[in-house]
Amino acid sequence: MKIATPFALALLVFALSQPLRQTGPDTSHADDHDTRSAPWITLFDGSSLDEWRGYNSPDFPDQGWVIEDDALVLRPRADGQAAGDIMSKRSFRDFELSLEWLVEEGGNSGIFYHILEQPDQAIYWSGLEMQVLDDENHPDSFRGVDGNRQAGSLYDLLPIEPKTARPFGEWNEVRIVSDGPFVEHWLNGTRVLRYERWTVEWFAMLRNSKFSDHNEFGAMQQGHIGLQDHGDVVKYRNIRIREL
Repeated sequence: MKIATPFALALLVFALSQPLRQTGPDTSHADDHDTRSAPWITLFDGSSLDEWRGYNSPDFPDQGWVIEDDALVLRPRADGQAAGDIMSKRSFRDFELSLEWLVEEGGNSGIFYHILEQPDQAIYWSGLEMQVLDDENHPDSFRGVDGNRQAGSLYDLLPIEPKTARPFGEWNEVRIVSDGPFVEHWLNGTRVLRYERWTVEWFAMLRNSKFSDHNEFGAMQQGHIGLQDHGDVVKYRNIRIREL
């Protein structure tokens, strides 16, 4: 019998104390947050990497991640070694994140949020991931359940609707809004996903996922932003965030 940790029990008590809510479409819009948002913070302006460092490293990777034409680009290392995931130096609680991404043919990456940095643990065991993918050509697009590994999805958990990702070689515009337990994914001007964390349904979904042995996954109310090195060419630009 698996003994629940105090942390897991605390999460369960919190979940059971919350009313059940649907996470489907509603009439809210991310712009509604404008009246109570702080000024935008530029995380990447096309020239400076001062806001970033390696995951589980005090320094920015010296190979792999480069600046090209005002974009932050991952180019796989010639020696086959991973450059490594990167993360924001600052952590954020409630926020609106805005950026653009582009993948080459067959490309795969991810945008993480609410990361808990853990030695000897991969970034995806804590951070929620908005998938970045060439849906037409990468095999992960056809795995998972109902498209929950396709671009814009909450990776391996919740698919998006409608499908608004642009093909490889084109820039995609992203907004991620995290406001308490509620999270929205926006892709190319359309809200494609809205979900609520820490409900009975949320914990049931995690219990039946690959994240079931990681109580830290999705549990953080504050954490870092991350970009994934998945071994494929990916470009990011115009990365900015504001606290809500």
